[in-house]
Amino acid sequence: MAADSTPPADDTRVRARAAALLRRPKLWLVPTVLCGLLAFLLSLLYMGGIVNPNGELRHLPIGIVDADQGRPLPGQTTNLGTQVTRSLTGAQAQDRLASGKIYGALVVPADFTTTAAALTTANATTRPTLTVLTNPGMGSLGSSLASRITQQAAQQASLAIGMQLMDSPATAGADATTRLVLADPVAVATQVGHPIGDHSGLGLSAFYYTLLLVLAGFLGGNVISNGVDTALGYADNEIGPWHARRPTVPISRTQTLLLKMAMTAGITVLTTTLVMIATVGILGMDASHLPLLWIYSYCASLAVGLGVQAINAAFGGIGQLVSMFVFIVLGLPSSGSTVPLEAVPGFYRFLSLFEPMRQLSVGVRAILFFDARADAGLTRSWIMIAVGAALALLFGLAMTRYYDRKGLDRLTPQPSRLVAQKT
Repeated sequence: MAADSTPPADDTRVRARAAALLRRPKLWLVPTVLCGLLAFLLSLLYMGGIVNPNGELRHLPIGIVDADQGRPLPGQTTNLGTQVTRSLTGAQAQDRLASGKIYGALVVPADFTTTAAALTTANATTRPTLTVLTNPGMGSLGSSLASRITQQAAQQASLAIGMQLMDSPATAGADATTRLVLADPVAVATQVGHPIGDHSGLGLSAFYYTLLLVLAGFLGGNVISNGVDTALGYADNEIGPWHARRPTVPISRTQTLLLKMAMTAGITVLTTTLVMIATVGILGMDASHLPLLWIYSYCASLAVGLGVQAINAAFGGIGQLVSMFVFIVLGLPSSGSTVPLEAVPGFYRFLSLFEPMRQLSVGVRAILFFDARADAGLTRSWIMIAVGAALALLFGLAMTRYYDRKGLDRLTPQPSRLVAQKT
């Protein structure tokens, strides 16, 4: 039946009152269940990934560099540096810091054994020093965890070396002050192994920039979807007290999806440009490789927008909730950008294998902090963007073509005239 905005002259309709509707249990059921479920799941998923990073810490990659060239102490077969570590060479550690493969490193200097041995003689001038290198580009928490772990390792090494020095015959007659120094002989210095800019949010700018790209794609996709549905007459347009519905345009679900995806591709050019103008141009965020950053940002945000359109086309009204979980709710705790993946429960490490925000954040971090190196994760990010965009196209078109073949039209076409009323 065609809708008519002009009520009959003898209109005696009785309008419902809120107080009466509040007493209907069925009206409460769906919103209550959905809101409660959302609050419960959001709490579990968000807080579950960050409440216990120390307890969940597993295999945080840290380099140990042995450059010690000193001769072994009396009674020992290896020098102190070899005893502390048998791991990486200095060049390997620096390369891994610069490619974001390790969160920090512990460096044993070339004169470590010589300086330590001198403590037992009258020629002692300084304490041997172990250097802890941090990698702030991996995030402030990850770098902090690595620094704490390496400092603890250095302290344990110092106590072990002290026991060897105390057992040396040369210290048998040492005074109390000297023996106190020898019991814990190693000093620990901390310095930045791979510096980043001052306007990098202590290593968090990559995460927040990625979040901007995801939000731009997610919100933009939903705005475009709703705007198209309103313009084609498949959704109501309500602004304040005014309500209107445009004439319904006969169009298939597949053609509607193609229209929305094409508009997403066009509008994302604007949103990506504005994101870069705001963050780099106005706020002064440290960023290099700007042309590459723009192209990457566009493709990343577009892949999210295409995914939103596909999910909305497949799931209809609840599509926005589904896409929110896919791109944001599950993406934030599994991104590895704020809390390292080595310090979160296994469930989030599993999600990180395919969750979009993780794939995108690694690429942004590589461009911003690691000189856009392919082995810093940029290649994998490009591959995952391509895979994500392809899956969005295939899934969305497969679902809409299926609905079209089944004759599942969205709405029965209405008369070609505007229906509007003031509520």
